[in-house]
Amino acid sequence: MEGSGRPYVEYRKVSKSYDGKTTVVDDVDLDIRKGEFLTLLGPSGSGKTTCLMMLAGFETPTSGEILVDGRSIQNLPPRKRGIGMVFQNYALFPHMTVGANLAFPLEVRGMDRGQCRERVERALQLVQLEGFEHRRPGQLSGGQQQRVAIARALVFDPELVLMDEPLGALDRRLREEMQYEIRRIHKTLGVTVVYVTHDQQEAMVMSDRIAVLRDGRVEQVADPETLYEEPQRSFVARFIGENNRLHGKVMGIEGDICEVFVGGEIIEAIRIAPCQVGDAATLSIRPERVAVSPKSGLYTNEMVALIEDITFLGDYLRLRVTVCRTSDFIIKIPNTVGHGALLAGDKILICWTPTDCRVLDPETEGEGE
Repeated sequence: MEGSGRPYVEYRKVSKSYDGKTTVVDDVDLDIRKGEFLTLLGPSGSGKTTCLMMLAGFETPTSGEILVDGRSIQNLPPRKRGIGMVFQNYALFPHMTVGANLAFPLEVRGMDRGQCRERVERALQLVQLEGFEHRRPGQLSGGQQQRVAIARALVFDPELVLMDEPLGALDRRLREEMQYEIRRIHKTLGVTVVYVTHDQQEAMVMSDRIAVLRDGRVEQVADPETLYEEPQRSFVARFIGENNRLHGKVMGIEGDICEVFVGGEIIEAIRIAPCQVGDAATLSIRPERVAVSPKSGLYTNEMVALIEDITFLGDYLRLRVTVCRTSDFIIKIPNTVGHGALLAGDKILICWTPTDCRVLDPETEGEGE
């Protein structure tokens, strides 16, 4: 992946409205590096598929501009953009063999029969389907059909491949297998991939970077670890992984540390969102960053919590507790010797460091679903 120089794909203040009233994509600025795997992630209606379709040429921006390799593609029809495309429903020709499906994009580009045969064989090897060229799509499993669809998108050596929820029709086991298969292919070829999904785990597993979208706007763009560990907005913290949110008021600020009053407790947290004393704020803390402490004085933030229920999940326990007048606060602790000492109804001392707790924008309950 190229880390410097001009971005390979550029969205420049791109907006889209289908009826002139409702904005589906709203003033999006986004850079995609050559050779990177970037995922557009968001809930239904966030604008991620529309962003992809405008890049593919199946939709036209209402305003703004999209550039590929420094050139505007506004007036190029889809067939002239040289972009590979993979859809959720595979979009294979059912009456054609696998080989014919793969040869089709080569034939429309005027490639001779010998070259077509070589490209088809190479594409089948890439997706590990050698020997399947004479079968029809109806004779293949869902996972095999999706491999053919990926091979067809890659067979003409595009520099940019777009994938729109390509694994949505597969069961969980196949979906997980295909996630790693697509990643393997990406690393092998070094092609630029723009991937659309609403599945946060899928995005975390596959992506170099993730652009989180909400209501047509980009909330944050970062690598998976940064999005998880350092969300910049409440929506991102809520959407990426399980997350506790506590709503309170800023009582004091010293450098990057805020004191926030929440449910009768003063909690110290690192300031991310701009805020002043007296402002409403949302605190974000991951369940696995909360410790159950045997004694007081080990952490800055300490408070007594009441265990409401305990769920056994194999390698860890999931505790739901009441703390700070909130009854749905989640703690994840390793399944180690002695966990049986914890029971529903017990009062425990829980704690965490200020740097593991973040002061974000004051999103109200129910937002960002």
